[in-house]
Amino acid sequence: MRTSDQVGPVGFLGLGIMGQPMALNLVRAEFDVVVWNRTRFRCDPLAAAGATVAESSAEVFAACPIVVLMLADESAVDAVLDRDGGNLESLVEDRTVVQMGTFAPDYSRRLAAEVHAAGGRYVEAPVSGSRGPAEAGTLVAMLAGEPDAVAAALPVVAAMCGEHFACGEVPSALMTKLAANIFLITMVTGLAETFHFARAGGVDPHVLRAVLDAGPMSSPVSRGKVAKLVEGDREAQAAVGDVLKNNVLIDEAARADGTAVPLLRLCRDLYQQAVDLGLSGEDMIAVADAIAARDRT
Repeated sequence: MRTSDQVGPVGFLGLGIMGQPMALNLVRAEFDVVVWNRTRFRCDPLAAAGATVAESSAEVFAACPIVVLMLADESAVDAVLDRDGGNLESLVEDRTVVQMGTFAPDYSRRLAAEVHAAGGRYVEAPVSGSRGPAEAGTLVAMLAGEPDAVAAALPVVAAMCGEHFACGEVPSALMTKLAANIFLITMVTGLAETFHFARAGGVDPHVLRAVLDAGPMSSPVSRGKVAKLVEGDREAQAAVGDVLKNNVLIDEAARADGTAVPLLRLCRDLYQQAVDLGLSGEDMIAVADAIAARDRT
């Protein structure tokens, strides 16, 4: 028997930059997938691949014992779960909610408690990676929650991710994700600054690219972002606005714990400046424009 047959229908809510390819990988893994997205046309590739398109998020919960949430922000999660309308229990009772977005750890802790009180199971499962790894099925997932809930969600998560790691109780997966994002954000911002400095000094960016790609610091992320910097490709893999959101989440969590994150706070200022420059929807390498703007100040 296929794993997908044992799991039953899987719901997927949120078909954005990351969610759409993740849901497509579930369909390709032969899961019976029921999708819903606030913007209906985002469902079209899923329908073409064989997924069922629901008329509402409530319809997804009614049909599926496991429902994946890959939504933009906390308010979107609150809306689909009807947390303010009093219908949370009717939606999540006897369901496993797999929350894969990146939100504040305290928010996830409170949501887990509400889902449990309503008779449901809650798994925190943020992922490390951007659109490219989402398309390739090579995302890295971090999971937190009660062991039986994590076990129930694992076949679904494994169909979308190349690696997965158990982190303990909620919100340990989100804290792990935020820690990993400090490395990602500071690294990519450093690459943007590297090329800004190099261009100002007359360095051939193609030669610099070859040097970095051949060196010990090279990685799939660095090679991909360096290619974008050299080629001027701003199509979003991880958008400036989303990176700023992660900056804010990390900064707020650090302030709550009294933890120093000096590099991250410098990056937060730069990504805020990039948003103010109108670059929210561009790839995070567009932070180079915010760096360049400081030449004139």
